[in-house]
Order: sequence, then structure tokens, then C-alpha cells
Amino acid sequence: MTRRIAQLFLSAAAVFLTAQILPGVYLDGFVSAIWAALVLALLNTFLKPILQILSLPVTILTLGLFLIIINTIIVMLCSEILDGFEVSGFFQGILFSIILTIITSLINMLFKPTEN
Repeated sequence: MTRRIAQLFLSAAAVFLTAQILPGVYLDGFVSAIWAALVLALLNTFLKPILQILSLPVTILTLGLFLIIINTIIVMLCSEILDGFEVSGFFQGILFSIILTIITSLINMLFKPTEN
């Protein structure tokens, strides 16, 4: 349980940092980043696999590049759900999802969980 809470806070830090870097993405504060990280995690858990299955032919034709569009849809949906998190356009959503993926990967490399 503690590990999941730590992962949520690290994801929130990545969302907060990405929103600070990217113009067109607005975040009310770190609490909004925590909510955004939580909603993104829930959408990635429940909605993303459905979208990936439905778009499998397009994903194969684009050699996997359509997954960026699916990530953007998830980010834009999160922006619509939350009041304190706003992405101003589809292009900003694409950049946000790409930068968030890079920052999250870097954070996960730096804070690799210990094996128990």
C-alpha cells in the first residue's frame, strides 16, 4: 500500500513538472496534480486497454504510433473530468503525453523500487 501511495506521488510530481514545462497545460497546484495522476491511472487501467483493442488495426498500420493518439485521448479526457487540470488543445495533449512518458520513465529509473 505504501508503495502505491509513493508511486502516486511520483506520478503527481511528473504531472506537475510536465505542466510547468509545457505552455497550454494549466494546473491549479500540487493537489490538482495528485488528482490528475489518480484519474490518469484509473483511465489507463480501465479505458486504455479497451481503446487499444478497438484500434488494433490502425495501431498495426501505423506501426504503433497510434498509441500516442490513445494516450492523448486519455489526457484530454482527464482534462475534461477534472476542474483543476486543463489541456488547451489536442497538440498540447500530444506533447503532454510524450513529455509525461519521458519524465515518468526518468523518475522510475531514479527511484527504482527495492525488492522485498
